[in-house]
Amino acid sequence: MPLDPQARQVLDMMAAMGMGDLTAGTPVEVRARMENFPRPEGEPIARVEDRQVPGPGGNIPVRVYWPEGPSPKPALVWYHGGGWVLGNLDGSDATARSLANASGCVVISVDYRLAPEARFPAAADDCFAATQWVASNASALGIDARRIAVGGDSAGGNLAAVVAQQAKAKGGPAIGFQLLVYPVTDYGFGTASYRDNAEGYLLSKASMEWFWGYYLNSPADGESPAASPMRAKDLSGLPRAHVITAEFDPLRDEGEAYAAKLKAAGVPVTCTRYDGMIHGFFGMTAAMDQAKDAMAEAAAALRASVGA
Repeated sequence: MPLDPQARQVLDMMAAMGMGDLTAGTPVEVRARMENFPRPEGEPIARVEDRQVPGPGGNIPVRVYWPEGPSPKPALVWYHGGGWVLGNLDGSDATARSLANASGCVVISVDYRLAPEARFPAAADDCFAATQWVASNASALGIDARRIAVGGDSAGGNLAAVVAQQAKAKGGPAIGFQLLVYPVTDYGFGTASYRDNAEGYLLSKASMEWFWGYYLNSPADGESPAASPMRAKDLSGLPRAHVITAEFDPLRDEGEAYAAKLKAAGVPVTCTRYDGMIHGFFGMTAAMDQAKDAMAEAAAALRASVGA
């Protein structure tokens, strides 16, 4: 399909604001530039609270979102995107609010350590520690510990897949569902979607090389399933998954390949490709109708898997 006109409008607007190349500069420079990019105002929600939870490298900031409704509620531990180098709680605030309201889940958004200040596996270690904290403190948070999901977009989808694998390997915490939004699943750049969407659609091949270069200590790290969840030898026994991909996204094929590998291992999985869409569209509900559709679909999948 052709590029969606609403996606084209977003790309044109970002180019006009000097954000056409996400990774032009050093990480510090790019983060500073992103702070000036307008963020959508999030939906009202019943309650929001910032907390600090213990992690392997010090306290991890998290933001907890409680929607209306009786407790105990299901939970979604959410890991933001940004290539393990960019992103923070404020940048994922609107998405977290929408997910909480639409799904009925308490959403715990995790502000894991970023590279290159903290390289692989720091982000994955923080995300697993935060998920353990949620499970251990479920009662105090008004959460049903038997109904915990993990999820994230882009690098956050990578981290959600990694946390699900680690929870299985370590015997807990119990994860009931994984929501993987255009996830990074493999250290490699040779897929058809990388070739077809190498540049011009917000996330580029060069940007992904930039992200991986800052995240990994060396290319050898990319062979680890903790960096490339696609490379895990056994995916059986993982929680059911819902995978969302975008047509004009370098990461499209690896997200869909991971969904296929999960399915082949006997994991219940659904996968939806949003035609005409670009990487990053999921958080753009104010600008794109298909983003609203994807948010509603994600919330429905959460309700069906860990909801009341």
